[in-house]
Amino acid sequence: MNEQKAGIGRITAAVVAIAAMLPYLTLKVLWLTGSSVGVTDPELMNGSVMMGMNALTFAMDAIALVLALAFTMRWGMRLPALLVLLPLWVGAGLLSVVMVTAPLSVVIEGVSVFDTGGPIEPWVYLAVYTGFIGQGAGLMTAFVLYARDRWSTVFSTSIGHRHPSLTRPFQTVVGWGSLLVAGIVGGTRLFWALGGTAGLPPETAAALTPAGSMREAVQGLMAIAAGVALMVLVRARGRGPFWRPLVVGWLGSGAMFGWGLYALTVTFTAGPLGSGILGGPDFVALFGTLTGLVMGMCGAFLLTERWAALSGVLAGGPSGGLSGVGDVQPAQQPLEAEDGDGDRQAAYQGHR
Repeated sequence: MNEQKAGIGRITAAVVAIAAMLPYLTLKVLWLTGSSVGVTDPELMNGSVMMGMNALTFAMDAIALVLALAFTMRWGMRLPALLVLLPLWVGAGLLSVVMVTAPLSVVIEGVSVFDTGGPIEPWVYLAVYTGFIGQGAGLMTAFVLYARDRWSTVFSTSIGHRHPSLTRPFQTVVGWGSLLVAGIVGGTRLFWALGGTAGLPPETAAALTPAGSMREAVQGLMAIAAGVALMVLVRARGRGPFWRPLVVGWLGSGAMFGWGLYALTVTFTAGPLGSGILGGPDFVALFGTLTGLVMGMCGAFLLTERWAALSGVLAGGPSGGLSGVGDVQPAQQPLEAEDGDGDRQAAYQGHR
């Protein structure tokens, strides 16, 4: 692994991300300490559900801030891969949807799209979503530059590069199954985006705006694209760069998991921001969450084995491997001399 000092591009992107996070974190701190700034109902933020939701979302953004710092520091290169990739997978999935849909919503309906008539002031939504766009752009740019330095092999090999895999049969089954369910989930969202109402509660169908339909379409397309991308990665056929389908699968599966889990949390905690209406969207969110999780697990197996094969690392840790444990190298020479006299010796390569 290359522990070179972060370049100006990576540092700048991380600074942009951190600056964009500060207004959101400040707002959450104010609400958690009893302030009602930006809220029409002063009692709203005192409820246990909203306190819990605010604490959770504050913690999520605080983790993102720590990761942005890690992308600029050398100690960030030594973090276990799981501590970097898991939160970035969820965060990138959530933010990518906002980065696409928020500007398009303003184009479609103007800034009035933020006036929901709910308990949150419109300016809060405007400030928060603007910050999310800056946070997403900065954080993902910093991560790409960080990953290029730490896992450079991912950016330099083709899709068709075959590598030994003990779990390929498992990946194939999961890939086809994920494609099927992602197609159903994504197709259902596209159906609603195009005006279909089957499976929607009447109140939800009546409240679906042009911007809401666009958001359904974006999430539907991302779900289908993620299923296709995963199968491309699993089948390992083609001459294009490996990172292209990886990015599509990464963002699509992360969006399915992250937004599905968020929707289920809002619904089943009976929070004031939820509609309180159970229906087709809840089943879509449930299957989207589970499918995104399974796709992410499959991708983790695939990336770990691919990295191990391409870098010659069976289990990476400080050297940058994806498993984050130990630092075991394959034997460079046979353990037994050619004369076969039984002079087998343990190979010691100075591993820690």
